Amino acid sequence: MNRRFNVNDMTYHVDMTGEGPPLILLHGFTGSTETWTPFFPAWSRDYQVVAVDLPGHGQTAAPAELSHYRMERVAGDLLVILDQLEMGTFHLLGYSMGGRVALHLALAAPERVRTLILESASPGIEDAQEREARRRQDERLAQRLEEKGIEWFVSYWENIPLFASQKSLPHATRQRLREQRLAQRPQGLAGSLRGMGAGAQAPLHHRLRELQMPVLLLTGELDE
Repeated sequence: MNRRFNVNDMTYHVDMTGEGPPLILLHGFTGSTETWTPFFPAWSRDYQVVAVDLPGHGQTAAPAELSHYRMERVAGDLLVILDQLEMGTFHLLGYSMGGRVALHLALAAPERVRTLILESASPGIEDAQEREARRRQDERLAQRLEEKGIEWFVSYWENIPLFASQKSLPHATRQRLREQRLAQRPQGLAGSLRGMGAGAQAPLHHRLRELQMPVLLLTGELDE
């Protein structure tokens, strides 16, 4: 079931399926609710699966105003959506950028998060100089994305060292990822880089001790 929610001058797209305790899914940069659809049949047997398109991605709005992409604001928007769905407590799974959003959400409302699963996620960049260097790098990439368009960006993104291991994936899987990326909008991804990138967010290392719920951290064999 597809639903749309208007929150703080933003329109969010949400996919829902299944019955049981809520399981909230937050995708990574260049992803969407489509990231999770291969897992819907299995997970929906035990959970009410709630997949959200984050700002600038999928069918959620891609505004020009940068404040809509700030981590704290997105976490607040998600809590409003969950209130409208009458989901008091929930399980929370975030991948990469979505994992950083999940951390903000869990710290904003720890009493509501039953379990937290972080896949290839981090608390941000602790060193101020390294964080500023990342912010400048993301700004340059956002400008090039706006100038050259989504096809250029996808070709560039697929060939960065971070995703070298994806070349060993089956062709059908790589094609599905490529189609998801090509469906994105330059303004949305640029806004996400500027507002939700690791260089833009405040690091959360000093607050991790506040997370009292069970936490599972998943990393791939080739992850840094």
